[in-house]
Amino acid sequence: MNEFLMIVFGAMVILGGIATIISRDLFDKLISLGIIVAGIMPFLADRGLLDVLTATALIAPLSTIFILMAIRRRADEP
Repeated sequence: MNEFLMIVFGAMVILGGIATIISRDLFDKLISLGIIVAGIMPFLADRGLLDVLTATALIAPLSTIFILMAIRRRADEP
C-alpha cells in the first residue's frame, strides 16, 4: 500500500478514536465509530483478509442503523 494512503487511513482511525472519546452526543459517537471502521477497511484489504472485510462491510452499517433507531426511540420517550 502506498505510504501516503497508509498515513491518511491511519489518521482516520486515530481521529475517529479521538472524536469518539471527546464527543458527548450518542449520534456523534456512532459517526465517529463509522470513521474508524472506514479507516480500518483498506488495511484489511491490503492484508488479504477479504472475508473479514466482507463481514465488516455488511455488519458495520447494519448495526449502526439498528443502534440509531434504538437511540432515537429512547430520545423520543418522555
